[in-house]
Amino acid sequence: MSLLDVTELTVKSADGRALVSGVSFTMEPGARLGLIGESGSGKSLTALAIMGLTPAGMTVSGSVVLDAPGLVRTEVVGAAERRLNGLRGRAATIVFQEPLTALDPLMRVGGQLAEPLRRVRGLRGAALRKAVIAALEEVRLTDPGRIAKAYPHEISGGQRQRVAIAMALACEPALLIADEPTTALDVTVQAEVLALLDGLVSARGMALLFISHDLAVVSAVTDHVLVLKDGVAVESGRVLDIVSTPRHPYTRDLVGSARQLDSALDWSQR
Repeated sequence: MSLLDVTELTVKSADGRALVSGVSFTMEPGARLGLIGESGSGKSLTALAIMGLTPAGMTVSGSVVLDAPGLVRTEVVGAAERRLNGLRGRAATIVFQEPLTALDPLMRVGGQLAEPLRRVRGLRGAALRKAVIAALEEVRLTDPGRIAKAYPHEISGGQRQRVAIAMALACEPALLIADEPTTALDVTVQAEVLALLDGLVSARGMALLFISHDLAVVSAVTDHVLVLKDGVAVESGRVLDIVSTPRHPYTRDLVGSARQLDSALDWSQR
């Protein structure tokens, strides 16, 4: 049985303009799918629709069904907020591009991480404090005690993203959605966070929906991709097939641009 079924998903703006049109895909437990396309292609809106978090004024049609182990199979589109709150975190959770805007600037990191641990696992007192430190250690943060006591602005961008990942994993989700999670980071930190995500997803057996405009980044952590252009899925398949024999002109442009960048950065050719 599939974990996520997206069928003819359409998202329209308040003035009726289609921002995502008829997107369909399925993810099995443990699957790794990349959503790729340029800015404005509908990638992030697709992710928000899966979580039932589309901005006010937008309308969503089609079907998004989550069927995580231990939870009731649920149609997200049109579901009541109370029902969605029961799914978020346990069935699926999301890590955004800029954690500084996702984290509460007035709350210490440890307190923010403690909330999902308390809500989902029912931890309290010493057990909760121990779990907070363990969660920070799992995402390879050194000096987790100091990080737990810090406010988001007191730690680096890479550290904030690791905290955001730790918070997402605290609920032990079946599906992790990563929406451009490394775009705001420098290249070295980006590689570290990608390796971290790759290892955590494998260790936990989670499914991963990874969103990016960068084909090279997507290919590092996923095995299948769905290419979006102007809100429409134009091509899908295995990463290796897409890279070696892209069929759609837009996909060929993405692959060509990635190869040009790789060639420009290749020190061995200098």
